[in-house]
Amino acid sequence: MISMAQITFAEWKKLQIRVGKIVNVERVPKTDKLYKLQVDIGEEKPRQVITGLVPYYSEEDLQDKKIITLTNLEPAKIAGEISEGMLLCATNREENKCVLLSVEKDFEPGTSIT
Repeated sequence: MISMAQITFAEWKKLQIRVGKIVNVERVPKTDKLYKLQVDIGEEKPRQVITGLVPYYSEEDLQDKKIITLTNLEPAKIAGEISEGMLLCATNREENKCVLLSVEKDFEPGTSIT
């Protein structure tokens, strides 16, 4: 069993998790595992997200995919690029598997996950 610190309900309510749609995919130059994605989360313009999904997904597999995103994560610089969110994935490091979380039905970008 994995032991994790618990958070309060008030802390959980601070998380902004939304449906996102990947509208552009490109490799980050001079890296082995990174993509630079433009993700529509229902705002005026897409957000840039840097992610290490190259070993798991092709650019074609990611293009137009609807995924689950954490949108209120503090921006971070990764390989010289700004990342403005995080895609949520299920991972199994022992089996080298990583699967993006997505929605079962067709929801619009920006739809809140509760």
